[in-house]
Amino acid sequence: MLIDLHTHTTASDGALAPAALVELARREGVGVLGVTDHDTVAGLDEALEAGARLGVEVIPGLELSSHHQRQEVHLLGYFVDHRRPALLEQLTVWRADRVRRLHQMVDRLRRYGIHLDADRIAARGAAASVGRPHVAAALVEAGHVATIEAAFDRFLADGKPAYVPRQRVPVAQAMAVVCAAGGLPVLAHPGTYRNDGMIPELVRDGLAGIEAFHRDHNEAATARYRRIAARYGLARTGGSDFHGLPGGTAHRLGQPSLPQADLDALRARHAAPR
Repeated sequence: MLIDLHTHTTASDGALAPAALVELARREGVGVLGVTDHDTVAGLDEALEAGARLGVEVIPGLELSSHHQRQEVHLLGYFVDHRRPALLEQLTVWRADRVRRLHQMVDRLRRYGIHLDADRIAARGAAASVGRPHVAAALVEAGHVATIEAAFDRFLADGKPAYVPRQRVPVAQAMAVVCAAGGLPVLAHPGTYRNDGMIPELVRDGLAGIEAFHRDHNEAATARYRRIAARYGLARTGGSDFHGLPGGTAHRLGQPSLPQADLDALRARHAAPR
């Protein structure tokens, strides 16, 4: 049985609806699936219902965009109570900032003779978490670029003409939001930040785990973050970071798969008094 704790649906920037993602998980042999959309829990009810129907255990989660000093950091939250009012209110505030950012990106593209309808892009995911991938898809559909990757390379990546930074949410605040919703805060894909020095500070602020297994980690990086997790008493998580975006790079669901022992340890940490 494969264990994949990092996936995305159409509730944020994935290509598959929540139920379709769970159906794919079943076909691919994934028995435990973490659904972790960006800054939203809008897809969790559908995913949980599909999991119960299809025999796939769905762990409710999310992925929050935050900052440590000037660096963007992604934080995973697992076992969150996704109906908790305080969580929903905070996510509504953060999603509103995503809409602001969308309009600014579209305004910047207009300076280059590219005219997109920001309201139409936002309406595609009325309950979703709109972001750069949605703008990239609109650029592909309008024929301005051939692929999602080209949209980022030419316009949307950091330092490119239409890039707009997100509101800066301190990672400590993001961890507090996850904890207040009954979840466990986990640092996503740490190898992509090239800043392991921040990990002890995050541990002091309440970090519970680290994503040691990730598609962007080679064997050496995985081993390194397993050691770091052991050093600081952190749970180890992992997953494919599956988006399944059409026109983008396909990553296989369930690869890498989290070892069962690490999932057991994550469950035990969540069940322990805090």
